[in-house]
Amino acid sequence: MLAAVASGSRDDFEALYRATSAKLFGICLGLLPDRAEAEDVLQEVYASVWHKAAQFDAARASAITWMGTIARHKAIDRLRTLPGPYKNAPIEFAESIADPLPSPLQHAEATTQRARLDGCMEQLDDRRRALIRTAFFDGATYEELAARSGSPLGSIKSWIRRGLMQLRVCLEQ
Repeated sequence: MLAAVASGSRDDFEALYRATSAKLFGICLGLLPDRAEAEDVLQEVYASVWHKAAQFDAARASAITWMGTIARHKAIDRLRTLPGPYKNAPIEFAESIADPLPSPLQHAEATTQRARLDGCMEQLDDRRRALIRTAFFDGATYEELAARSGSPLGSIKSWIRRGLMQLRVCLEQ
């Protein structure tokens, strides 16, 4: 979407906003003491994204990480301009501000865990893999899966349960 935004697509910009604004607002709200300030910063973030979308490099970071970094920097810049206790706060105050982005270690662990899960999912038979993906990643209920597949509800539950047991054994190895 960022490539389309870089070329000036307002529709893609709107879709990008809808897909990412909650997360970026959370970053701003986590750093700023006032909701109105966070909303203002979020607007600045999207203005920057609109103007700098062509600078995004997918080889360096994911789109959400790139935009999250912009949001974090803009929020910190705004925090520095605020009057009151935040302006003269000791440097230790910065340690109390949570960084919403995962640390490099957390990112590496998540990547490793995802690779292990993908490998274990590939070991399942096609039916169990499809049912588990649809139930847990797409949010379908057992009843919906039974209706879609034309299989009895009890069979769906059993296939998923057996598949989850296989995944547990694989992931514990």
